[in-house]
Amino acid sequence: MNKRNQVEDPETKQRLEKLLPLGKKKWVRYEEGAMLYSMGLHSFQKLAKDANAVYHVNRIVLVNTEKVDEYIELMCADEPSDY
Repeated sequence: MNKRNQVEDPETKQRLEKLLPLGKKKWVRYEEGAMLYSMGLHSFQKLAKDANAVYHVNRIVLVNTEKVDEYIELMCADEPSDY
């Protein structure tokens, strides 16, 4: 992944396509979520925390993508569009 979060590496593209063969995964780790939402790792971590979508299972951190999607929808609905 380059600095602008565009996936150029063929192996990374294949991994990302495997994540969503039939739909979206409900639970992802931070790195997978950052790739799925096309954003940087720290930006995704903040988004997930703001959405209260972070769950700690033993030493693993999982993010509920349904909560992240809902949070984005609610936050975007409140902002006026510039279009």
